[in-house]
Amino acid sequence: MIHMPNSLNKQGYIYAVLAFLMWGLAPIYFKQLDHIDALEILTHRIVWSVLFLLAIIALMKQWHKVAPVIKQPKLVLLLCLSSTLLGFNWGLFIWAVNNGHMLDASLGYYINPLLNVLLGVVFLAERLRKWQKVAVGLAVAGVSLQVISFGSFPVIAFSLASSFAIYGLLRKKMPVESLPGLLLEALILLPAAIIYWWVSEPSTTTNMAQNSDLINLLLISAGIVTTLPLLCFIAAAKRLAYSTLGLFQYIGPSLMFVLAVALYGESFSTERIVTFACIWSALALFSWDTYRSSK
Repeated sequence: MIHMPNSLNKQGYIYAVLAFLMWGLAPIYFKQLDHIDALEILTHRIVWSVLFLLAIIALMKQWHKVAPVIKQPKLVLLLCLSSTLLGFNWGLFIWAVNNGHMLDASLGYYINPLLNVLLGVVFLAERLRKWQKVAVGLAVAGVSLQVISFGSFPVIAFSLASSFAIYGLLRKKMPVESLPGLLLEALILLPAAIIYWWVSEPSTTTNMAQNSDLINLLLISAGIVTTLPLLCFIAAAKRLAYSTLGLFQYIGPSLMFVLAVALYGESFSTERIVTFACIWSALALFSWDTYRSSK
């Protein structure tokens, strides 16, 4: 008999689906800005995310949830670490999508659930079943075959996967609600964004007064595109087991994969076929085992 999930789990499932659906379609948005440098887009992501989050906090009257966090140095230090990981992940993802590496980004987010499982075992005392161990072994084999046979390591994919897996683990362990925590992370990144904007060489899109209305709308929308899926993800992470959350992460990279091959014409080489085949097999086995154990 399958146990029906409680209301908290149901909310977690909804948040997870929304988060990964938005992430999977995000490359379409960033491709509209591929003529702009990735760091400049990242700057806009940070600045507009701060303003968007400040507006939400004000409307929801949650200022009282922000102040207690600031008064705890240990939490602030952890938020500095999580914000650094988040900024790195944001920037690398933009660069990968806009420089013909969307398949690498897709692979990274396919690997991410398996890294979540390993982190759950190491840091959250979650236990791996037999077939889960086999699934993780298949993933390792896929990457190892790429290294041995083709002499290359999927650096972009692993950088995206590991930075986001560690970020998710930190946020799950921190006693900080999703909205105040994300605002503080964005505020921590804000000085670096402003400094970059100030010292970098002006580009054709630096002066927003000279941009078209469409470009400015897209740049300002970076705050919404960035914030909404993250809020959904953090809310899901608070409600679901970390290994369960990993199951939903197939949505995002699957959409990215289809977009990369069908819409943007990226080459699906033999090297990638081998690695993707092993990762897909691992994820199929992991999903089957998770479904079987839920009975």
